[in-house]
Amino acid sequence: MNHIFVFGSNLAGRHGRGAALYARQHHGAVYGVGEGLSGNSYGIPTKDFNIQSRSLNEVTTSIYRFIDFAIEHPELTFEVTKVGCGLAGFTETQIAPLFKDAPTNCNLPEEWR
Repeated sequence: MNHIFVFGSNLAGRHGRGAALYARQHHGAVYGVGEGLSGNSYGIPTKDFNIQSRSLNEVTTSIYRFIDFAIEHPELTFEVTKVGCGLAGFTETQIAPLFKDAPTNCNLPEEWR
């Protein structure tokens, strides 16, 4: 249980597609929990309550909140997916740099290292 699957979510916690569905089916993401730790997963909301993409500034805030959480929990290993680069429509060029200060207990996608 110390490996945490990190995925792009929506604030409503409707984990119905993409990595969010995978998190719900395989990593204990709780339906209705849109941000933070649930089961052995961590949701970073890239979409709002109406399932519309959030602004890059809003997503940035959530990513930094995740990074703070990861720093506070060195006993956990975080498997970070390409958060926001699928259904939310952000590019890797927009998102990858936001993880530059992620601690070593975050396993980022190879292209982002």
